[in-house]
Amino acid sequence: MTHLSPILKVKVDELFLRWLSMPDTQRILRNDLNKLIQGRPLSPRQLSPVQNTIGGARPISPPAPPTSSPTQLLRSPRSPRERTSRKTSSKSPPRSPRLENHDGTKNQMKDKTLVLNNVRIVPGCAAKLPQFYFPLGKPDDSNSALYDDKLSEVTKVFQRFDGSVPNGEFGAVAKACGLPLYWREPLFATAGGHKHGFVTLPMFTVMWKSLTSQYHDNASRFVRLLSTKHSSEYLEADDFIPLLQDIVETHPGLEFLREAADFHSRYVHTVIARIFYYVNSSWTGRITIPELRNSNFLEVLASLEDEEDINEIVDYFSYEHFYVIYCKFWELDTDHDLLIDEKDLMRHNNHALSSRIVKRLFSGCVTRGPTYIDGKMTYPEFVWFLLSEEDKKHPRSIEYWFRCMDMDGDGILSMYELEYFYSEQVSKMEALGIETMVFEDCLCQILDMVKPKVEGCIKLSDLKNCKLAYIFFNTFFNLDKYLEHEQRDPFAAARDFQDTDGPQPTDWERYAQEEYDLLVAEEGANEPTEGLYEDDFDEDEDLAESDIMALKGLEKDVNEENDRGSKKPWTMVTGIDGDIDDDDDDDDFY
Repeated sequence: MTHLSPILKVKVDELFLRWLSMPDTQRILRNDLNKLIQGRPLSPRQLSPVQNTIGGARPISPPAPPTSSPTQLLRSPRSPRERTSRKTSSKSPPRSPRLENHDGTKNQMKDKTLVLNNVRIVPGCAAKLPQFYFPLGKPDDSNSALYDDKLSEVTKVFQRFDGSVPNGEFGAVAKACGLPLYWREPLFATAGGHKHGFVTLPMFTVMWKSLTSQYHDNASRFVRLLSTKHSSEYLEADDFIPLLQDIVETHPGLEFLREAADFHSRYVHTVIARIFYYVNSSWTGRITIPELRNSNFLEVLASLEDEEDINEIVDYFSYEHFYVIYCKFWELDTDHDLLIDEKDLMRHNNHALSSRIVKRLFSGCVTRGPTYIDGKMTYPEFVWFLLSEEDKKHPRSIEYWFRCMDMDGDGILSMYELEYFYSEQVSKMEALGIETMVFEDCLCQILDMVKPKVEGCIKLSDLKNCKLAYIFFNTFFNLDKYLEHEQRDPFAAARDFQDTDGPQPTDWERYAQEEYDLLVAEEGANEPTEGLYEDDFDEDEDLAESDIMALKGLEKDVNEENDRGSKKPWTMVTGIDGDIDDDDDDDDFY
């Protein structure tokens, strides 16, 4: 096409788009595309008058007048008698329109190839594309002999147990298969061991061959072994309970916990909540095979057999982390029904959170699903809250607080939403006698820090790309951490971003370690020491706390605090005594 003037080119483009949107045009293009995929030749077509019209306009060229001449492309209509007589008098059947064009000659495209974007497309090329997506792992023919060798090793293990292996000894079978030790419970259950109390070699062989022939990597096999009650494409929270209960009962680092059966479910559901927090990036409550494959859970699970100290496994399984989480929840849950409300959560960390963000936490924006209770927060939901509150640098925490601040759910934090949360921070600072900053000045600093791609709109991707997202969130709903950042050493920020050798602990790991040391010290402290700690607080700090509580509209019940302090379950460090309140026996978290 020759060069067109800008105005004429716009008109041509408009006409082309209108032609391309016509139903007949789309039908023809779909048919031709299917032919290319199947390797069939394309046949040239003569456009009908309807196709030569654009948007119902007048035809570009008038149609030819009706005539009975056979040489015309548009033949005149004939009577039914004439058609019948012509059809019966024909000695040969009519040719297919695919093999004949408008000139009556055979199609010349049959032996030609199509060149599209400098790429030669030959017939059947789409069918020859190799498979590049393997949802259950990429098959490897070389592993078949390896699996047969493992099956021979498994046979030797069964021979040592006279052909049937009980549940307690199934770890030897898992190791013979080349799997981590704590895969033994899923293997035993999938082979039908719980029905008979043991697994025989034929039972295991059938299960093993089915598993290795359909699932080709550890992630897909792990999901298949645990998801015995539903689809084998995802894992739900209850699927992890048998696996984690086996870890509680057999791991040497949890030996002190075995006698405290009441806290088994507490620990198990804490680990499950942490697994879903870090692995379930889709927020669906179902861990898929790709999500498990992209996480480090299987590697951490395999490391349990080599590490006797469970607290060294800081990901998912640390007992010290569970101890901190459960004690924090116990402090807030005054009636010990494993549910906390807005008033309970307001007391977290000395009323540091704003009331508006607390209301958003109970609105369902981050507490949806089968465990959601209107106006209540369950223990697993509190685990997500505490992990997000103490480590706002983690991507899941950024998603968590973004959902809370995005009040209209449009995926954008507008200036109205930012001002809504910041106005309460200003009121609190004024009540405490702290110099405030007008919202316009604060907004300029925030936009300079986040640098959103779209001016005036802060998206989730902007906060994830910003290394100071934790400062952004603390500015709008956590006054204590905001003031701590504003009043800290100006050189501390530079030290935070210095490159150091080896992995550094996360904000959550540092917080859990500090809180655990404080809880242990408080448990072992005697009365004179407790009195010394009480004398360390001056009157100004007490007044500041009362100002915050008055601003929240809450009153502090001293007797309630004393009663709650006498019921702290901090004897879990060395064991569980008989003075623990029995009101927390409800283990139904999910």
